[in-house]
Amino acid sequence: MKEAQFQTLWGKYLEENKLFEASAFELKICKTKRFPISSLKEHQINGLKMAKTGLYHKLTDFPIFAGSKTRFNRPKPFDCLWLKGVGAYLCVLFYIPRQPKRVIVVDIDDFLKAVKKHSMKSFTADELKEYGREIII
Repeated sequence: MKEAQFQTLWGKYLEENKLFEASAFELKICKTKRFPISSLKEHQINGLKMAKTGLYHKLTDFPIFAGSKTRFNRPKPFDCLWLKGVGAYLCVLFYIPRQPKRVIVVDIDDFLKAVKKHSMKSFTADELKEYGREIII
């Protein structure tokens, strides 16, 4: 399982289930029993926090040349986003091959509180679930 595959599964899940309003998500895959806190980088934390208070983001322009075919790139829906007051979540897929895909979804503020309380440098799925919720995709 690669992050691109997780992105696809998560997008389909969101479209089908409509459990979240406008939200920002940072997706991580954990292929061990413990999710290392250090895998969520400072700029990702800041981006999620800013989604709640105000974040402008320009979508990347793909280098397209006259006459080129953009077979592998979907057209951009628009140029940029302004997010403010939206949900901001860390989504950790605890991946075990040939098992249901278990995703723990935690609000970024709750995750940061959990990190302060937590004595270890990583979380198990069950420990992380205490601060968020589990979704099977």
